[in-house]
Amino acid sequence: LLTILENLTLISVCLAFLRPPCQLINQTVSLEKEGCSKCHPVKTTICSGHCITKDPIIKIPFSNVYQHVCSYRNLYYKTFELPDCPSEVDPTVTYPVALSCHCSRCAMDTSDCTFKSLQPNFCMNDIPFYK
Repeated sequence: LLTILENLTLISVCLAFLRPPCQLINQTVSLEKEGCSKCHPVKTTICSGHCITKDPIIKIPFSNVYQHVCSYRNLYYKTFELPDCPSEVDPTVTYPVALSCHCSRCAMDTSDCTFKSLQPNFCMNDIPFYK
């Protein structure tokens, strides 16, 4: 039984190294703003990929265990003017453009760290009950 567990552990470690590492990728994201009727796709760079992390075997009460995620190291914000917005709505939106990435603790104030997050091209206007 121990040999089977050792082999499964070795296989899972090997598979982790086969996943794409944390890196810049080109991605189309949907820009939208409340009051504007349509989403607009734009191409940008985002961070995506696998980060090696550890889950301790022995859990110590009140100790902090941090999982690393692929996130922005450097970025800048680009401004875009949405077409087809009513005159009373400011049509400008800003979105991040990644310049470099790294594995670090998830910054909840700037990142979506949920188990199953929304896709970058998600658009609220595509949901029938939202319209």
